[in-house]
Amino acid sequence: MKLVADLHVHTISSGHAYSTLEEYVAEAQRIGLEAIAMTDHGPAMPGSPHEWYFSNLKMVPETINGIRVYRGIEANIINKKGQLDLNDNDLAKLDIVIAAMHPLCGYDNQGEKDNTKVLEKALENPYINIIAHAGNPMYPVNVKKTVAMAKERRVLLEINNSSFTTSRKGSRPKCLEFAKEIKRQNWKVVLTTDSHISPMLGRFDEAIKLAEEAGLTEEQVVNTSLDKIEKYLLKR
Repeated sequence: MKLVADLHVHTISSGHAYSTLEEYVAEAQRIGLEAIAMTDHGPAMPGSPHEWYFSNLKMVPETINGIRVYRGIEANIINKKGQLDLNDNDLAKLDIVIAAMHPLCGYDNQGEKDNTKVLEKALENPYINIIAHAGNPMYPVNVKKTVAMAKERRVLLEINNSSFTTSRKGSRPKCLEFAKEIKRQNWKVVLTTDSHISPMLGRFDEAIKLAEEAGLTEEQVVNTSLDKIEKYLLKR
């Protein structure tokens, strides 16, 4: 399975990442990717950029040195209402809006039932187009219901490679359950690296292995072509 884009990438602006956008572009050129998405953490994450950073992403060219650059955010769910940490006016200007639950960002784990309800409320936001690391054991959600909600709203699920290497220890069993349920419900995923430094870019090995184990096809993995990214993300 050949992936053409890495759609979850953090630059130094996230505060706990270590590479610039231009360093990622150079790495994308080196390894043969066609596109990347800069998705720095939303303002609620300690050390992350101010909301003005996201409103000013219009300054970033769509293409840099032949690499398509999608402008985005990994927004934080900050309360039981499912509210995100960036206003809708700024979210509407972005190509990719990833929604996630993170510690220290306002919403703490309330157990599977309540976490699923909060995620359902968050998905009422029309600008969300990817749910990040849904298999995170720190924030358990109901797998079957989450996939059904995502499919109904045309929101993609993410299989996050770093969940199997450097982050969110113990994620693999739930991620495999998610991948199999996505297969069963015939929905779509993106495979990402969640890069926090440029050498991580495009290292999808464990995510691909899990997707193939679950029986997901290339057609179900959206970042196998720019056309599918356009269809399922940019033209929602």
